[in-house]
Amino acid sequence: MQPKFKIMSNRTFTMIKPDATTKGYTGAILDQIIKAGFKVKAMKWIQLSEEQAGLFYDVHRARPFFQELVDFMISGPIVAAILEKENAVADFRELIGATNPAQAAEGTIRKLYAASIGENAVHGSDSDENATIEGDFFFTKLERF
Repeated sequence: MQPKFKIMSNRTFTMIKPDATTKGYTGAILDQIIKAGFKVKAMKWIQLSEEQAGLFYDVHRARPFFQELVDFMISGPIVAAILEKENAVADFRELIGATNPAQAAEGTIRKLYAASIGENAVHGSDSDENATIEGDFFFTKLERF
């Protein structure tokens, strides 16, 4: 019998959200991600439908902010991406900073580009498992490199 242990992934998932894309921050955010050592393994610029946004955020469906979140995510285009780097999930969470930009560390993406908790510029997976689920939501195997 093989021992059971958790295999850490070296990939994470991100979205540059509508607030950041419509304000023209996409290039600056991607530049910061790449300079932090992440390699882009898949990327697309898309406009989510209400159905797609609802499915992506289905885990929050029972929460009072669900419809507001869906409405925000369909308000403009997003950039979805799979990123690769050793310790990707944790390192990316550190790079983007706290959900509340007022509490985010100086130099983090949310400190630089987010306006509020709701309009926080980027999404970053919170676990290896969610990185896989979220990446699979947006990308087929043929769209990854």
